[in-house]
Amino acid sequence: MTSSRRGTVLISIGGALAVAAYAVWGAVQITILTPLAAAPGLTLREIREEMAAVGESPSDAAVVIFLTLGVVFAAVVALIVIRARVQAGVAAVLFLALLMLGGPALFVASFGPGMALADTFGVAGGVSAPGVAPLYAVSAFAGVGCIVLGVALAVRSRPITVTI
Repeated sequence: MTSSRRGTVLISIGGALAVAAYAVWGAVQITILTPLAAAPGLTLREIREEMAAVGESPSDAAVVIFLTLGVVFAAVVALIVIRARVQAGVAAVLFLALLMLGGPALFVASFGPGMALADTFGVAGGVSAPGVAPLYAVSAFAGVGCIVLGVALAVRSRPITVTI
């Protein structure tokens, strides 16, 4: 295996694992930590019982399904990138883009459960646990990295000609 191909494989595996870790941490934030922060002193079971009593649902299955889509996308991108022998830099841009899209996906996945918590406990909706800030930071840095690396790849691949 050439070093270029090895780089693509390592970036693809690392990128897919990073997306999976992002999704898992996001699901933990939405389904466990945010409800516990919204109703301090109550157990997760008590929170769910309170929500059910007022006709609200934490929507855990929807959160997991939605965030799992990102992991599936990452696995598919990894397979395509490896099989197509894409350059390592291009693979990196693709996985940075997936991590960047994690922010909007996290927002969408947390919307329903956040509203259910807000309606039940009179708190602000959305993911409010402190551990969510690093996820949004990862998305922001990935977006910047995607742009910077994309521009660097574009500049590197084009010959510079000067016409006078």
